Amino acid sequence: MKIIKISTVWCPSCLVMNPRYKEIKDRYPNIEFVSLDLDLDEEAKEYNVGSILPVFILFNDEEIEVERLIGEHKTKELISIIEKHL
Repeated sequence: MKIIKISTVWCPSCLVMNPRYKEIKDRYPNIEFVSLDLDLDEEAKEYNVGSILPVFILFNDEEIEVERLIGEHKTKELISIIEKHL
């Protein structure tokens, strides 16, 4: 599984989600985590995100998008969604 987080440094919701994202990363060392900044990383634009950030995109082992989360989410909710796709 791979999780891509797309955010920006100026986004308040992104700042709220940063510690939750770190907690998830620490909990799942076998998952590949990629962080992209919408303003700085050209690759981020390939994922067609809108104006609401952050965006978390989950991919299965075949690199197929299986879930997309937009905005703030509680850590328990993130864990539940990840577990659903493991």
